[in-house]
Amino acid sequence: MRSRLSTWLLSIVVTVFAASGGAAAPPLSTQTSSQSGVTVKVTPRPLAAGTWEFEVVFDTHSQELTDDLEKTAVLVSDARASHTPLKWQGDPPGGHHRKGVVQFKPVSPMPAAIELQIKRNGEPAPRSFRWQLK
Repeated sequence: MRSRLSTWLLSIVVTVFAASGGAAAPPLSTQTSSQSGVTVKVTPRPLAAGTWEFEVVFDTHSQELTDDLEKTAVLVSDARASHTPLKWQGDPPGGHHRKGVVQFKPVSPMPAAIELQIKRNGEPAPRSFRWQLK
């Protein structure tokens, strides 16, 4: 009896796994943007239920990094809805090298794609980092 129950439970798990796409979503890749003497590198962390987090690294040798990502970052879903950050955890403004994590409330329902935009002072257009989710 126990063996039949185990086999039955295993078949249900396999069926649900296959119906959900068969595998966990692959990690989202790091993207880099270099312009105006500043390199910005963004690495999404696995999208969790509580917060969506993006590691951001700024690097330059030509200017002070005064970006306030709580005010200048926005997450855009494929429905073109904009989402403002919950908070920035990382280095304060200043210096030539900064890193930290910008956090957002999860987008629901799960979009097919997301785009992190970072508007930098003196640059004509926001830096854009886009990932396909589905």
